Amino acid sequence: MEQRDFGTTGLRVSLLGLGAGQIGDGALSEDHAGTLLNRAIDRGIPLVDTARGYGLSEERIGRHLAYRRHDFILSSKGGYSADGADDWTPQAIRLGIEQALTRLRCDWIDIFHLHSCPAETLRRDDLLGALDDARRDGLIRVAAYSGENEALAWAIQSGRFGSIETSVNLADQFSRRQLLPAANDAGMGVIAKRPIANAAWRFTDRPEGDYAETYWERLRTLNMDTIRQQAGLDWLDLALRFTAYAPGVHSAIVGTASIQNLERNIDLVQAAAAVKGRTKALLPVHYNAPLDAAALAQRINVNRAIGALYTPDAATIQPAKLARGLARIVERIDRKSTRLNSSHRT
Repeated sequence: MEQRDFGTTGLRVSLLGLGAGQIGDGALSEDHAGTLLNRAIDRGIPLVDTARGYGLSEERIGRHLAYRRHDFILSSKGGYSADGADDWTPQAIRLGIEQALTRLRCDWIDIFHLHSCPAETLRRDDLLGALDDARRDGLIRVAAYSGENEALAWAIQSGRFGSIETSVNLADQFSRRQLLPAANDAGMGVIAKRPIANAAWRFTDRPEGDYAETYWERLRTLNMDTIRQQAGLDWLDLALRFTAYAPGVHSAIVGTASIQNLERNIDLVQAAAAVKGRTKALLPVHYNAPLDAAALAQRINVNRAIGALYTPDAATIQPAKLARGLARIVERIDRKSTRLNSSHRT
């Protein structure tokens, strides 16, 4: 598994990380949870991402991985649900970290995120001071923020955090296009969450009320299935390649409770890495594909239109604006395609 520097934090992380949310499901047996956690590390995935709100996840990581603490990078999140403290107070930060260390059966957390709090909470000096104190005392190594939009933008420019965690996938590219360049310039580590877009493609009809509904709508609006078919990849392969090799991303965390799915995810990203050149591993439409109008439209659709036509505060895409933007792009492509094709004839 490819290992990458995690910004300038001094940590190294794997291209693929394990999201341990599903490990916290009480219906999962202890033997299964332990086998999955250890299998991930044995297969070259040292980044394990958990949170206070993930059920039994922290307890199980402690139970099954404490004996090999130096073999993995531990990422957790908090700010809420600390015993003896109100949510989003300095006491919740400090006690939350100390209680997490007890559950995790270890002495330090490598990356500790404030977990999706709004921008006005994130800006509070007392909370940031509590994070600084925890880092000074060796309880955490990197102070981080997990979230989106305005709060994420503030976290990046504030200089108070060493890393971030945010959504990056085929249907969610605002952070990738608008915010990650500044995070990279600042030397921050970047973890991409939801890399497979909640597997929204598994639904034939709109999954009303399901967590994947917004992504389902975006994938259809962007005609992503046509891109997938032309790339000759299945949905999971396309999604993992796109996020794991997205510029600015250091690790893409995928949650699973299935050992079979874990092995499949690892095999897919390793196969992508074996493709000569990162560009080919990343792009749904290869750069050496015929430069006709349709291929160019699809490429721009993925690499430009998605991010440019999301708004930072909107939960859903703006279909009308996207349609107008793509119509203008296609008009320009029709004029340019002949000239571009001519330049590639040899």
